[in-house]
Amino acid sequence: MTENKNTEEATPDSETEVETPEADTATDAPEQEEGAPETAEAPPESGDGMSLEAQVADLKDKLLRALAENENTIRRAKREREDAGKYAAANFARDMLSVSDNLHRAMAAIPDSLRGDDGEVKSFLEGVEMTGRELLSVLERHGIVRISPMGEKFDHEKHEALFEVPTAEADPGTVVQVVEDGFLIHDRLLRPARVGVAKAAPEAGESEGHAVDTSA
Repeated sequence: MTENKNTEEATPDSETEVETPEADTATDAPEQEEGAPETAEAPPESGDGMSLEAQVADLKDKLLRALAENENTIRRAKREREDAGKYAAANFARDMLSVSDNLHRAMAAIPDSLRGDDGEVKSFLEGVEMTGRELLSVLERHGIVRISPMGEKFDHEKHEALFEVPTAEADPGTVVQVVEDGFLIHDRLLRPARVGVAKAAPEAGESEGHAVDTSA
């Protein structure tokens, strides 16, 4: 009887020990359940709070700006190099213009009586004229072109008006006298032509119309 009693008392203990692992398994089951929704991870951020996409966009923008700036620098350097080749002789050419001006003034001052001489004077004058033409030819070979705007409309970008000439023989604003020729070096003004410009001549009775009749 005593053994049976001990056996009966031991039975509940063994059943209790078997149920304990099942309880633990039931507790852990929710963590291992398949198909549970996963939490979305936020995109990585840099130390300054910018996302990876924002960093890529910022770097791309900086790259495009750097490429554009580099292209502008190349174009500017090329243009400056071309301008240096074109206009390097501008100062020298401007000084040479005074030599050409003095040469032509000297030729213009020679009286016609000497020009008609068949002797040495005529040969000398012809040599001076050839020198003047050769000087202009040399200037033209270097892109320096003379401006002689006689009879043309006044252009404030190429001409310098020294005075106005009242006349009815030319339209107002027309160059009627060239005091000094101008010059261009390629497409840039080296020296403006100094000119006299026509203006409308006053009518014959214009001044009389302002007179006051005091005979009354």
